[in-house]
Amino acid sequence: MAIRVAVVGLGKMGISHLGIVNALEDFEVAAICDSTALVGQVIEKYGKLSYVASYDDVISQPGLDAVIIATPTTTHAPMVRAALEKGLHVFCEKPLTLSAVESEALAQLAQSRGLVAQVGYHNRFIGTFNQIKSLLEAGALGRVSHVQAEAYGPVVLKPSKPTWRGKAGQGGGCLYDYAAHPLNLVNWYFGRPTGCTGAMLKSGFSAEVDDEVYAGLTFGDGPTAQLSVNWSDPSVRKMTTRISIWGEGGKIYADRQELQVFLTGGAPIPDGYQEGWTVKYITDLQAPVSFYLRGEEYSAQLEAFGKAIKAGGVDVQNDLAAAAETDATIEMIRTAALGGISSGVSMSARPQRSSGVFGRLLGR
Repeated sequence: MAIRVAVVGLGKMGISHLGIVNALEDFEVAAICDSTALVGQVIEKYGKLSYVASYDDVISQPGLDAVIIATPTTTHAPMVRAALEKGLHVFCEKPLTLSAVESEALAQLAQSRGLVAQVGYHNRFIGTFNQIKSLLEAGALGRVSHVQAEAYGPVVLKPSKPTWRGKAGQGGGCLYDYAAHPLNLVNWYFGRPTGCTGAMLKSGFSAEVDDEVYAGLTFGDGPTAQLSVNWSDPSVRKMTTRISIWGEGGKIYADRQELQVFLTGGAPIPDGYQEGWTVKYITDLQAPVSFYLRGEEYSAQLEAFGKAIKAGGVDVQNDLAAAAETDATIEMIRTAALGGISSGVSMSARPQRSSGVFGRLLGR
């Protein structure tokens, strides 16, 4: 039987998730929900879907199995908790919450209820980044020494009236909304960092939040990592995420389009690779999906959500515990940038102004 799901939040990401899940065989859209009645009513009329204005009402509908939450980050914690307490499976947009402690508590709640709870870090479903995980597990680099995680995009290129993404205290800013993506990949590959050696949060156009994030991370006796993220970069056409990894056995570089692997032979060489350079493209690495919208990864993550529900909670990907690791990493970076030493971070603190060239040039 189809999984009856409600889609909550009909902004950019909510509309995207709605378009995909409404086309997947494993799901049936039981209801849509948004605080703006006009949006909900228009989609109800032309999409022939049931609009429910109240979140409490939508999660109380009989026969509902799951909810997709694509609302501003400050609403995630109470909405996810309420859904889990109703016995609903949850797919929530990233970041999970603004508190790693809260995220960990939600992860424990989902586990105790035997529910599938997944967070929308779609990069894990991109073939190139997924292949990095396989190569590392195969030991292709041997001992890893350093990681560089980058993301650049033309999101904020002029002063403007901010949405919630540009407001302090609402989960806005480059660190929470942009850097979370490459950080989640680093967490996937190496776990939670043990320390932050230094961090800078810079603003160029945004009045309240950061537009640039730079940080150094350590992983115990494992690798070091460098984070470089700027969502006020006019040199790129759209969001560009890159991962570079150096180890005793060579180097791996990947972005959305291409995987480049250089192996020295000092570590096991997996099938399909050789000493020296091997280059593979996304067309070779990306698994097909049943419905395409925006990119295969967006459909793939919802397909995985449905499969995990139908399998009784087996092989849950991007679960709440994994998302909590990213939330903890974000807190670590923010604390270091503000000169603090604890995990309790003031969300009202202002990032420093960027004085560089990009600083001057420079919705879900």
